[in-house]
Amino acid sequence: MKSALFTGAAVTLGLILASIGSAQANAASPADAGSRAAAHQPTAQARQHGIEKAGDAYMGWLANNSMTPAAAAPAVMAPAATVEGIDVASHQGNVDWTAQWNAGRRFAYVKATEGNYYTNPYFAQQYNGSYNVGMIRGAYHFATPNDSSGANQATYFVAHGGGWSRDGKTLPGALDIEYNPYGATCYGLSASAMVSWIRDFANTYKAKTGRDVPIYTNLDWWTRCTGNSTAFNTTNPLWVAKYASSPGTLPGGWGFHTIWQYSSTPIDQDRFNGDMSRLQALANG
Repeated sequence: MKSALFTGAAVTLGLILASIGSAQANAASPADAGSRAAAHQPTAQARQHGIEKAGDAYMGWLANNSMTPAAAAPAVMAPAATVEGIDVASHQGNVDWTAQWNAGRRFAYVKATEGNYYTNPYFAQQYNGSYNVGMIRGAYHFATPNDSSGANQATYFVAHGGGWSRDGKTLPGALDIEYNPYGATCYGLSASAMVSWIRDFANTYKAKTGRDVPIYTNLDWWTRCTGNSTAFNTTNPLWVAKYASSPGTLPGGWGFHTIWQYSSTPIDQDRFNGDMSRLQALANG
């Protein structure tokens, strides 16, 4: 009898230990985010732009011939029906949102994630702070298409702040797809592969949120890395980067831009192409 009890107890203990071991294995099965981040070493050029480690990438980090930095906002070019905004990342730290509101900014985009290995440590202060001061706000994802699929990164983005709700104050999450600060400009992908990656991200984001993801890019990168694809110009709002007095030639056959990032001085500045009612309509979907 003792032997039977002992055997039964041993089997039970073995099953418990096996269950724990299995759970631990499953929890550890995704590659460690820290090791994934460590694999991304910024190029010398990226370091010159303040990108010291994985996760430091931000919208418009590389100013090149297509994005010549402007010393000041091209205010004289602004038509009446526009709304001013900014975009921020960890570089800005804790943002004084009251000061930004008083400066006339009415919307903000906040970096939430990068690849599938990084979340912005200042996201809560920036995302909630902009909302609390009265701004319409949204989150953006810095894409690294050589790391994982578009679906994987869209899922990571939605799970870490990139979601959307119809509360009138939340913009759809945006995809930041631009120069690679960690290596080859086009992330080692062909133009067709890049278009497929973007489509995978966009389709997954829409399936999870019901919204078409705005695409942030610039003419030079889009031409080089997607072959100036026209695959998204009827579905996804364009957020174009052009540091000049006008948005200039738009990439990808888009007939108009929705947001224009026109300056990085003294902070990344954006202009919505419409009045406040149209911005609210974008938020409401």
